[in-house]
Amino acid sequence: MTALGFLYPGHSAEDDYPRMEQLLGSDIRLALVHTDIGEDAHRVDALLEMGSADRLAAGVEELRLSGAEAVLWACTSGSFVYGWEGAHEQVRALAMSAGLPASSTSFAFAHAVRELGVQRVAVAATYPEDVSALFAAFLKDAGIDVVAVRASGVVTAAEVGTWGEAEVLELARSGDHPDAEAVLFPDTALHTASFIPALEKELGKPVLTANQVTVREALRLTDRRVNAPELGALFTREPLIQA
Repeated sequence: MTALGFLYPGHSAEDDYPRMEQLLGSDIRLALVHTDIGEDAHRVDALLEMGSADRLAAGVEELRLSGAEAVLWACTSGSFVYGWEGAHEQVRALAMSAGLPASSTSFAFAHAVRELGVQRVAVAATYPEDVSALFAAFLKDAGIDVVAVRASGVVTAAEVGTWGEAEVLELARSGDHPDAEAVLFPDTALHTASFIPALEKELGKPVLTANQVTVREALRLTDRRVNAPELGALFTREPLIQA
């Protein structure tokens, strides 16, 4: 049994995790601890506070007690908002606090893009334009070519959590670009675990969604690989580049 630990802010799409645990169909357990979201706002100051070291450290002990072998900060905006270097510092502090290998969803996206062996991506974001631009900048710092960014302007995670398959498919269509080799959906508040095959069929290319890549990153940290076709190309292809 491999136990993977996730610090998840608030309550929006946390039910993606038991769904993914089921789809992994293996001896993998996904342990989720909710962190205090503070002010629910896709706004830079609120996101910086949400990802602060004190808020993350508060959930670490519960994850340790769960037997987790690695810990992921399951929040994209609360990590990339710190910038490339700041996000590294955030992960280092989390690893020291937990005494475990650690990463975040932002780095999970960078590693997943590399693993797929693609270079050009489109971003289909729920965020406002300024926050979406910060994610694109983070990806560019990771050496990824961002060919298009679709910002939906949604201010709260609570609203994103109400979106269903129809809204996610519409976001996919509007966020895709002919030059993109993959489409990224960066918000962990967005339900996607049940929709990935439909998204990839609709777009005709791989999709990377926040909760999906977060789980893949935790597996990477524990040197586990699981074939799970219902979780998309990321979980069926052999790694093309060592992450």
